[in-house]
Amino acid sequence: MNRARLSHVHMYVGDACQAAYYYRTAFGFRPIAESDPAVQPHSVLLAQGRIRLLLTSATDAADPVARYVAAHGDGVADIAIEVPDVAEAYRTAVANGAEPVTAPATHAGPAGPVVNAAVRGFGDVVHTFVEAGAALPHPALSPVAGASPVPADGELLGDIDHFAVCVPVGELDKTVSRYQQTFGFEEIFSEFIEVGRQAMSSKVVRDPASGITLTVLEPDATHDPGQIDTFLRSHGGAGVQHVAFGTADIREAVRRLGDQGVEFLRTPDAYYELVEGRVGELGAELDDLRARNILADIDEWGLLLQIFTRSPYTRRTLFLELVERRGARTFGSGNIKGLYEAVEREQSRAGSADAA
Repeated sequence: MNRARLSHVHMYVGDACQAAYYYRTAFGFRPIAESDPAVQPHSVLLAQGRIRLLLTSATDAADPVARYVAAHGDGVADIAIEVPDVAEAYRTAVANGAEPVTAPATHAGPAGPVVNAAVRGFGDVVHTFVEAGAALPHPALSPVAGASPVPADGELLGDIDHFAVCVPVGELDKTVSRYQQTFGFEEIFSEFIEVGRQAMSSKVVRDPASGITLTVLEPDATHDPGQIDTFLRSHGGAGVQHVAFGTADIREAVRRLGDQGVEFLRTPDAYYELVEGRVGELGAELDDLRARNILADIDEWGLLLQIFTRSPYTRRTLFLELVERRGARTFGSGNIKGLYEAVEREQSRAGSADAA
């Protein structure tokens, strides 16, 4: 997919206005376009940095959006890709084995025509190809009058670093091979993680043209069920477990987003007693990372800082991550285990709260 790039992330939600309010007040996204609220389904497009989030809800139970939410809860339904030529991208993907969803077509819209097509990704998640040059990525959208300007103190989030995708046992290698063959992605990292009596396998694939990155996670059937099994059960099959937002200053992002109501997962103090043995001297910064529950790791190119949010959704499936890369290009093994353990603790906490 030469000259391709991420267009937008399309989330199907129970209430687009409510979801837009959350992402605006908690994460600082700005609404830049909206469909006619009187017409279903209803969509709101949010922006921050190079990130575009399209939130869509429908009141008609027969609508595909409502059916998706009933099956999976609020979640990512479409990782859309902007391409120079939709017809060519679609033709190439299908010829390479992609399952077609919608054929190339031109759609008239209030902001101008939109050319798009879609193919299957994983589970019920699709990839819509959007032709470059469209004023807005969806034909139902109109620009929001008096859209909020970029805040004076700047935007905290710059791009989408990666998507974490959970797949059932036996689907990891198939999913990775499909993305390599169909879309030209390259495998850049793999890891087998054991935490107590649980285990999972992961592989990371990246499109060298667009930079779109998927971390694909599969539970290990020879171990006890864990968080990947919990996701697959609660979500109703394969899907996006989390979306990772890239930031240039994770400490400032955690501070400001925390002040705005975002809840982050906690990390035990014991983690920080060992972290410098893995990543090298952090100096005074270590205390700040500990205070903000930020994880640190390295690959052969540099330092990687990460933190997860608590899921704001009823099913506790989809959540968000913040990532700051100081040279790191892939993922450090220590953080994968640390992040896994953090999510396990959160699921145990949530399970205890539900049982109370």
